[in-house]
Amino acid sequence: MSEKPKNTEKPKNTEKAEQQRLGVFKTYKLYVGGKFPRSESGRVYEVTDSQGEWLANAPLSSRKDARDAVVAARKAFGGWSGATAYNRGQVLYRVAEMLEGRKDQFVREVADSEGLSKSKAAAVVDAAIDRWVWYAGWTDKIAQVVGGGNPVAGPYFNLSTPEPTGVVTVLAPQESSFLGLVSVIAPVIATGNTVIVIASERSPLPALSLGEVLATSDVPGGVVNILSGKTAEIATPLAAHQDVNAIDLAGADDVLAKELEVAAADNLKRVVRPQAVDYFAAPGIERLTAFLETKTVWHPTGALGASGSSY
Repeated sequence: MSEKPKNTEKPKNTEKAEQQRLGVFKTYKLYVGGKFPRSESGRVYEVTDSQGEWLANAPLSSRKDARDAVVAARKAFGGWSGATAYNRGQVLYRVAEMLEGRKDQFVREVADSEGLSKSKAAAVVDAAIDRWVWYAGWTDKIAQVVGGGNPVAGPYFNLSTPEPTGVVTVLAPQESSFLGLVSVIAPVIATGNTVIVIASERSPLPALSLGEVLATSDVPGGVVNILSGKTAEIATPLAAHQDVNAIDLAGADDVLAKELEVAAADNLKRVVRPQAVDYFAAPGIERLTAFLETKTVWHPTGALGASGSSY
């Protein structure tokens, strides 16, 4: 007996269902304290590509969101700064691993945000991943470079060691929405600080997606907190906040930078002024050392006098 021909046509109701299916749009949220809240104000703003086409609605952070981020960063500081430098390096390397697995998503977002071709956006993402690996390697080495024993006159050991400054606010670069972002976040947390990041106002999507990677990369909640919205509106209360220890003005224009520096002087915050940076160039250790304090300890060696007697 001959076999009956198989019916390869799809049922009509299945074809209709496929035609009617709507895509699932991504809802972008803030990243604060290891969680993904919407802005407490409920506000959003439209994010467009280089051609003015709508990409998504991003949360429009408020002053309350900024204060919540400071509380989360301060709460996380003790555990993160107390972790071994080697362990922090492992965590930063894990971030690079996770980014490698989600490379296609970030290439697409960077291309849309910055108006780049797919190949150029891929080069940006590759450089950002490599930047995480580079800073991961510095976590347990920077203390040997900027610390050590000091020669003193007297029977003492005199040792200088670097310690993290504390809670740092970072204004992410406006034009480099991903590579620039990584280049200002990674050195801050590599040295044991916690950070509040204000994403690029025009292109916040790569930063908000980075929060999703950090949440699954062993980075403790609160170590990195990411806000989106109007840079000046969010940065002003953070610059004046008494529990913020330092501020990086990378994404501020000259007028805003001056206003924020004046506000930061109230509690003697460390300030890194904005400057022209080629983020593709090999980084130095300047941003690592910018948010370190030096602690010097004196300890008697045990010698009692010139006679050579000792304890």
